[in-house]
Amino acid sequence: MWRAIVETALLFLTPFLAYTLFHAAQRRWPFVAELWHKRIVVALTIAGLLTAIGGMLALGLTERQQGAYVPAHVENGRLVPGRFQ
Repeated sequence: MWRAIVETALLFLTPFLAYTLFHAAQRRWPFVAELWHKRIVVALTIAGLLTAIGGMLALGLTERQQGAYVPAHVENGRLVPGRFQ
């Protein structure tokens, strides 16, 4: 569960990181309030949402369908590990 949340959050933050690195590459301090206008933040938020949604869709469409999960259980006194069927 945490993996899905962290991956989505990182995809969302990618445009913000790119914008920060762009200003750092131009030798500007990227954490100045004048560089983070409302329009910039809105555009970065929309880009982040589109990136996160696109990443989740790509992962969902390309992930191998594994079937139903059978949890670990005991058969004939032996522990059988969980698996997908």
